[in-house]
Amino acid sequence: MLYFDHSATTPIDQTVQSLMSELNQNMFGNPSSIYDLGRKAKHVIEKARRQFADSINCEPKEVIFTGGGSEANNTILWNLVHQKKKHVITSSIEHPAVLLVLKELEKLGVKHTIVSVDKNGCVNPDDIKNNITSDTGLITIMMANNEVGTIEPITDIADIAKEHDILFHSDAIQVLGKLPVDVKKLNVDMMSFSAHKFYGPKGVGALFINSGVTIKPMIIGGSQEKNVRAGTENVSGIAGLGLAAEIASKSVNEDSSHLLELENHFRNRINEQNHDIIFNGFAKKHLPGLINLTIPNISSDLLLIHLDKEGIAISNGSACSSGTISPSPVLQAMGISDKKNLESIRISAGKHNTINEVNKLVDSIGSSIITIHKNSS
Repeated sequence: MLYFDHSATTPIDQTVQSLMSELNQNMFGNPSSIYDLGRKAKHVIEKARRQFADSINCEPKEVIFTGGGSEANNTILWNLVHQKKKHVITSSIEHPAVLLVLKELEKLGVKHTIVSVDKNGCVNPDDIKNNITSDTGLITIMMANNEVGTIEPITDIADIAKEHDILFHSDAIQVLGKLPVDVKKLNVDMMSFSAHKFYGPKGVGALFINSGVTIKPMIIGGSQEKNVRAGTENVSGIAGLGLAAEIASKSVNEDSSHLLELENHFRNRINEQNHDIIFNGFAKKHLPGLINLTIPNISSDLLLIHLDKEGIAISNGSACSSGTISPSPVLQAMGISDKKNLESIRISAGKHNTINEVNKLVDSIGSSIITIHKNSS
């Protein structure tokens, strides 16, 4: 299969897989146990914590391991129940693990304001500033969007948050491995990550919490993860995350250049084939290798079916909303009509894709379009 849906998930790195398999067989001790097998398991976790901390330039004590990116986001948002200031500012293109949680929190007295984005999916920092109230306790804006790849002005928003003494959280789940991540330069208070987006295992994530920021636990029980996240740790999964993060951070410049090369080649070839194609998102500031485009008068669902029959995997939006045929809320927020919305697809290349595979993808899209037109006439 030709796989071009890396924004949904990435194949696990073989080095990471080998490490996890070895640990699952030989490192089964409970990290909270004081005997040798438990201490060794604890050491594995702390090594992974250092690896991940180094990959985003923070201290190991500022890293909390979670069950994934959605849990990391939830942990920050549900903490608002315990805060005095219960107003949140977010954007209209955030992941459901932010927007749906905020909707649920309304029942508990937590209010929120959703700022709009422009036609490129970009947040205006002035809109953030203008919606701050005396009760604003959190600003949460994703670093880069999962459907169109637009990179948001995180440092500008962080400056505004600091100026008003408001905590700032960013969902950076799509970023690690595609762009360098330095939480100190970004000046964020909290940031969410998920291992399976950078060639690590599914079901494990990480949360950066800046020193001095106190977070109440969402999962209560034992004292694991500095009393922030109870439960016996997923030792092999955490180790896999740590190694995957180390690999991703060391090869990010090389991988980013490769993804950009694939993207540019795809854009040139698809434009030669079809001049009516519309590219969605920010052309200048977006994640390399992630392309969202509209093919007029071609249903994305039909196109995906044709490509799947040819062994090619792409998507028509976020994987978290797969199985639905409703318009993408992200594209709606960018002002794209429902008709064009349902004619839009997302292609997200990975570090193992090749130029030859891109050529096959373009050719298959072209032949599928011809077939769809014939069948509809």
